[in-house]
Amino acid sequence: MDDRTLVSRADLVYTAPASRSEEGLPIGNGRMGSLVWTSPLALHCQINRCDVFAENKDTHSFPERHSDYSAGCAFLDISVSNFGDPVFEGSAFRQHLSLYDALMTVRGNGVIVRLLASCNRDVFAIEIDDQRDQPQAISVDLRMLRYLMQYLEHENYLLAHEHKVKIVTRNHTAISGLDIRDGRIVLTQQFREGTYYNASAVAAAIIGRKSYAQYANDACVRLTSAPERGRFLILVSSASNFDPGQDIAALALNQIDNSPTSFDALLADNQRWWHDFWSKGLIHLHSSDGVADFVEQNYTYFLYVMGSTSRGTYPPRFGGLLWFTNGDMREWGSEYWWANTACYYDALPATNRWDLVNPVFNMYSRMYDSCAQAARQQWGSQGIYIPETVFFDGLEDLGKLAQEVRDLYLLRKPWNQRSDEFQRLADTKQPHNSRWNWKDKGQWTDGIWSYHDKGAGPYGQTSHIFSSGAKIAYLYWLRYEYTLDTDWLRDRAYPMIKGIVEFYRNFPSLKKGSDGKYHIHNVNNHEPVWGAQDTNEELSAMYGIFPIAIRASEILGIDAEIRTLWKEILTNLAPLPERKLDGFRAIWIAGLPPLLKGRLDAPGSVPLLEYDLCTIETRDHNILELGNATYDAMHPNGINDQTPFSVLNRSGAAAAHLGRAKDIRYILPNQLRCLVPQHDFCDWEGGGRTRVLRNRLTLREGPGNVDAERIGRVSQALQLSLLQSVPPAPGEDSILHLFPAWPTEWDARFTLGARGGFLVSASIERSEIKSVEIVSHAGATCRLRNPWGEASVRATRNGHRAEVLVGALLSFATSKGERIALRPDGT
Repeated sequence: MDDRTLVSRADLVYTAPASRSEEGLPIGNGRMGSLVWTSPLALHCQINRCDVFAENKDTHSFPERHSDYSAGCAFLDISVSNFGDPVFEGSAFRQHLSLYDALMTVRGNGVIVRLLASCNRDVFAIEIDDQRDQPQAISVDLRMLRYLMQYLEHENYLLAHEHKVKIVTRNHTAISGLDIRDGRIVLTQQFREGTYYNASAVAAAIIGRKSYAQYANDACVRLTSAPERGRFLILVSSASNFDPGQDIAALALNQIDNSPTSFDALLADNQRWWHDFWSKGLIHLHSSDGVADFVEQNYTYFLYVMGSTSRGTYPPRFGGLLWFTNGDMREWGSEYWWANTACYYDALPATNRWDLVNPVFNMYSRMYDSCAQAARQQWGSQGIYIPETVFFDGLEDLGKLAQEVRDLYLLRKPWNQRSDEFQRLADTKQPHNSRWNWKDKGQWTDGIWSYHDKGAGPYGQTSHIFSSGAKIAYLYWLRYEYTLDTDWLRDRAYPMIKGIVEFYRNFPSLKKGSDGKYHIHNVNNHEPVWGAQDTNEELSAMYGIFPIAIRASEILGIDAEIRTLWKEILTNLAPLPERKLDGFRAIWIAGLPPLLKGRLDAPGSVPLLEYDLCTIETRDHNILELGNATYDAMHPNGINDQTPFSVLNRSGAAAAHLGRAKDIRYILPNQLRCLVPQHDFCDWEGGGRTRVLRNRLTLREGPGNVDAERIGRVSQALQLSLLQSVPPAPGEDSILHLFPAWPTEWDARFTLGARGGFLVSASIERSEIKSVEIVSHAGATCRLRNPWGEASVRATRNGHRAEVLVGALLSFATSKGERIALRPDGT
């Protein structure tokens, strides 16, 4: 099957309009995006960008949960009048998203629309083909996102004059303006608070047809085309910057000025980029019941989602991505939660598309200095502290309050003795932020925001989580492992890895006990467990990231003295917490007492998921036994075709790491289908009940916040089931293992990246491995678990017969660029 045919199996086709805006079809170029939906006489978008932030780490204006916002730039409406008769309805309606070409087509009664997001510039191209017997004028509206009734509460006020709207929210201002320049229309936004500034602009122009521009009302500017039959082009551009000295409208208009004025030319550019994108690796699945095919379609769609949203300066926010449709309403605010963001990025290393991970690397590297300051100020440590929940630019400077914050959060100062100065600062801060996550829900009373804490002193769901930083640093390490790029390791990865390890080493609550072991005190086990000792999350992070730091420093030949200190801690680190189960087996659990909140005896699954602690290649049999027992405790009734899995569930990755092929057969499709009680929005306390929309997205994160988190989780588990390139223990050389957890009922063919700088292609049919090919990009030694057991294996190098390999573990040298095919000798 050629790439076009394979990718097209995942296309989205609507024969009836989207029932709600969040069900629209997605387009984007990784920086700028929108869902596209219709009403009977119009086509609708909301233009969003990954680099638009209304506020930053220093904000004092959003003490209410869900009130801070980002990404939204403008509403775009293309209206097609038709004497009152609907255009986008009835039997003629068809909306098709071609993933292979990243091209959307909308057919209506006498009107055909083609849309794309240009890969090479921040422009949407929209071609209108009006073939009606009596063509009508077609209008393009740019509408503001902010309205009077949304913001006329509490301390907010609005001023409207000269086609501008100014929103003032405490110290924060948002100014939206309309403009007409040389027959083109523009909508701008400016966000200010203190020294912070961000601006965005959206511009639109009609090409190839006479048009005129006008202000439709105080919140809308309009372009109207002359009524003619045939095709014409609409170009819609956007821009963002953080420099108040730049003309943001001019930046957006320059995108139009420098764009081809032919839709076909723009389409050809896009096809070159997207066809190359698809050639980097795909997965083809088939089963007689069609379930494997369904999983394949979602995986292909996941690649499209990431190619459409993750090519900008910043990663897309986990809920909403670049596809918000409800203005500036932001359930869960504008910050980044790593647990949610990881749903997308954990699945990317094996896709052979590291460019899609660059937004994450760039954002966290940019906030390095802020995170280093936070480690010192908030925790009295060294290195860097990356919170679970953080603004795009890190954490604010605590100034003279640092000592008190440190004493409060390390439990050195009683919570009820916090100062008025501390409380005044906290009153203004965003409660979703990890630093201020002890703040609970509140209410406005007589214009004053009042709230309580969560009843656990400085603790909240994300307040005392440190393992998120280790998981992010591990992703930096994986990039080195997959590419063997020493420059990357030295310049980008090692500073982050060392920063995290140094934070743990100097963390005041990591102490050597009377048993000679290092114990970590008063920390969370991610969100559910607060204020415990030796939590599974934090110990797993140290057991994973310390060996990696040691190995990285050895590769680079630096930090020998500090490496000795790391080894001493790793050698004497407390064991992962365990408890006996059924009188004879042990499982990993969440943590040890004392405990402020949560359940300590819950199975601790982190070693099954992170840092290569427990995988198909793990050498330590005790770890494998604990891992399997823990997995069984998580699923005491087994797994079948009716077992539900919530959006964020990671059982698929755990099952793959343990070689549980029979479970993989059910976990992947069940999670994709959200086999849980269904309604539109999530029951957040109940674990994520949601409905899958026709565009394969869900609304688990709340109104407008479409997401593909479950598809990312399934994609990672699918890749691990097909190919694992993992070491026997963290920091050691990886071993490739083909089809380690593959259901016997499914056939597969894949091309995936692997550690060691390899690109691996293989196929399996009726449980028989048919082909294996390895391309070496770095010239490293390849270590491969023999796909055919103990059979002798013939290697073919660049098309020429080469050596015969023997043994259960095949180890062979490669040259950079070499292509090696493997098959049983004599076949």
